[in-house]
Amino acid sequence: MENQIVDAVVRGIQEKKGFDIVTADLRQIETAPAQWFVICSGNSPLQVDAVCDSVEETVRKEAGEKPAAVAGRENAQWVAMDYGTVMVHIMLPDAREFYELEELWAEAPQTQIENIN
Repeated sequence: MENQIVDAVVRGIQEKKGFDIVTADLRQIETAPAQWFVICSGNSPLQVDAVCDSVEETVRKEAGEKPAAVAGRENAQWVAMDYGTVMVHIMLPDAREFYELEELWAEAPQTQIENIN
């Protein structure tokens, strides 16, 4: 199930040209808040919001899931979507660079998804 959600999340991100997508498999980390993280960037708050909408719609259609919570839409600098076992982080490049989520979970296997132009 998690991989179905992760795959749908990635497709939703790509639909709105989100970029620098990274998936982190946190299943072997006992203290992790989820089994998977999907992290990506958007160029503007408007794009971050559009990516969030696209992820929500794609995951609902393809995996039949809705997020338990969505935080950060007010300013759309960093939107976090909680699908229980999958956490999605859609960030402006400055916020992503500042919070360094990939480094925080560096011990987790990570996959870079190629950008779609």
